[in-house]
Amino acid sequence: MITGIHTLVYSDDPPATRAFFRDVVGWSFIETSPGWLIFSQGPTEGGVHPRTWEGRDELYDQRHELSLMCDDLDATMTDLASRGATFEGEVWEREYGRGVELEVPGIPPVMLYQPSYAPAWEAAE
Repeated sequence: MITGIHTLVYSDDPPATRAFFRDVVGWSFIETSPGWLIFSQGPTEGGVHPRTWEGRDELYDQRHELSLMCDDLDATMTDLASRGATFEGEVWEREYGRGVELEVPGIPPVMLYQPSYAPAWEAAE
């Protein structure tokens, strides 16, 4: 029986990325060996997206993506910014919610969004 999902983030600066998730995002963690942090990420949901979309020319080369979800984008941005977070670009609105790109040391920006739908873990209850 599958009991969870373990996500991996590949970083050019693992200590800085770990510090960001620990100190700025505020995720709790265990330390499995010195400096090697495994984060508790709370409820999760997964989706499968096509690499090509009808009406779009681009091909998505990426195979995996990390997105962070929140229940109040403006409040979350204010909270994260107070702890040193920065954002790339402006807040956007799409059919699935409002979001922004969160800059994370050592990795490309991560999407932070407030979904316009009930998250899967709520719908499954």
